[in-house]
Amino acid sequence: RNDTVSELLKPHHRTRPQPRGRRAGPETRARLDTVLGGMPRRRDRLIEHLHRIQDSLGHLPADLLTALAEALSLAVAEVYEVASFYHHFDPVREDGHPPQAVTVRVCDSITCALAGAEALVDRLPARLGPEVRVQRVSCVGRCDAAPVAVVGRRPLPAATPAGIANAIKAGEIEDSIPPAEDYDAYRSTGGYGFLQNLALQASDERREWVIAEIERSELRGLGGAGFPAGRKWRIVRAQPSPRLMAVNLDEGEPGTFKDRYHLETRPHRFLEGMLIAANAVGIEAIYVYLRDEYAGCRALLERELHRLQADPPCPIPPIELRRGAGAYICGEESAMIESIEGRRGLPRMRPPYVAERGLFGRPTLVHNLETLHWVPEILQRGAHWFLSHGRNGRRGLRTFSLSGRVNRPGVYVAPAGISARELIDEYGGGLPAGKRLKAYFPGGASGGILPASLEDLPLDFDTLQEHGCFIGSAAVIVLAEGDSVREAALNAMRFFARESCGQCTPCRVGCDRAARLMAAPEWDLPSLQDLATVLADASICGLGQAAPNPLRCLIRYFPEELGQ
Repeated sequence: RNDTVSELLKPHHRTRPQPRGRRAGPETRARLDTVLGGMPRRRDRLIEHLHRIQDSLGHLPADLLTALAEALSLAVAEVYEVASFYHHFDPVREDGHPPQAVTVRVCDSITCALAGAEALVDRLPARLGPEVRVQRVSCVGRCDAAPVAVVGRRPLPAATPAGIANAIKAGEIEDSIPPAEDYDAYRSTGGYGFLQNLALQASDERREWVIAEIERSELRGLGGAGFPAGRKWRIVRAQPSPRLMAVNLDEGEPGTFKDRYHLETRPHRFLEGMLIAANAVGIEAIYVYLRDEYAGCRALLERELHRLQADPPCPIPPIELRRGAGAYICGEESAMIESIEGRRGLPRMRPPYVAERGLFGRPTLVHNLETLHWVPEILQRGAHWFLSHGRNGRRGLRTFSLSGRVNRPGVYVAPAGISARELIDEYGGGLPAGKRLKAYFPGGASGGILPASLEDLPLDFDTLQEHGCFIGSAAVIVLAEGDSVREAALNAMRFFARESCGQCTPCRVGCDRAARLMAAPEWDLPSLQDLATVLADASICGLGQAAPNPLRCLIRYFPEELGQ
């Protein structure tokens, strides 16, 4: 299968002259070969190579980076710029000493902050000592168990200093594989049956019916953008071959953990949807991009993809599982494509769109996990079944990540158009005793903030824009009376400042400047409003464009918190 992929990429892997400069010695090259083993020495696998080195040694030694640059015919600077871009890579410090043996990453995003992450971070260094590195990090996708710390690769729910110290002492630093439905169990209940029939009936008429049925279901991209799925399939199918597919499992939006839930329960449901889409569109290779924070899910996918490829229900295209490295920006489709190609995750200018020229310059179909999760059931039950669900004039089903001040935080499949009040009361068990709703984020950090007075708005695409918000990834974060909306908005802006890729000045400078102004005791409202306009109008991608949403909502709905 790697040979097949290599053939597809041939025009994009021409041999380049060996760059001059620092050279690795024979012993170093031998060490690199030992670490990398039989991994293909391809430029697009640079990030995979960096992971292999760091997994083996705990950091990225300078001499091995030099040897890796030689092996891939890259300048050393090219390797360093990638290694230094992603949060999870640890190049050796300037003094030549590697980082500490164990790293504890504490999430300080909105939900974990509400649950006491700040106090946890403050207490850890004294408890753990200098041998352990403590880092503040952005959302790790476990908001239902806040506050969360990741010890090595092992996530600790409801983390405490004692719990973290005990995990380190016991050497419990690896994540476990989720007890998900495996390949045999999925097949035993009819799984992959529709895909098998589609392959057996292989015809343009059958594929046209599949695309038309997805169009009739009104299924939209559920990663945040909301583009109609069937229309996307039709656009990519109309492009010249070879056509590729990239599956975005890099959910990094604060408050979002729905894809992890589906991965940990029924991973083959989305894999079947992925292969149905590939068959209908005529895809020749698939790349699955999974966020690095989900180590247990990665081990699960490696195992289940091996089983699927070893005994496929029908001929399937080559599938490569690629690993992110801790960069929220790679949730943006073109930044993800850059990362799969082994580069920094910098969003591309449009046009051309990725459907026309995406991965390795080929037409590319991009979907997130939840969109593909619904495909098999829609096709088996019919578009009318999917559309029979919904509330408040909306149609369809959605997976909501619910966290914050609720009794039962978690992932819930609910009708599209459900209101925040209905979601909290019917699914989340209401607010804790004595608490009243004050505000909520309807779509994670980038979706804005709405007051309790708007708790009955339908949560769906196209229903929140007039209120300065959007549903995005359907990550609903609940704030109660007594919580500071101002602090939550500042938390969101600091997140955007930390996660900006730095490519465009409006976002790189604007997010940092806005966070600094928002942290001041007295707000310079004219400057903040000007920054919000520049961010929204001039940023290259959705990160900078959406960054001012919480700020603008705070000014609009909660002026009392600003002394207005």
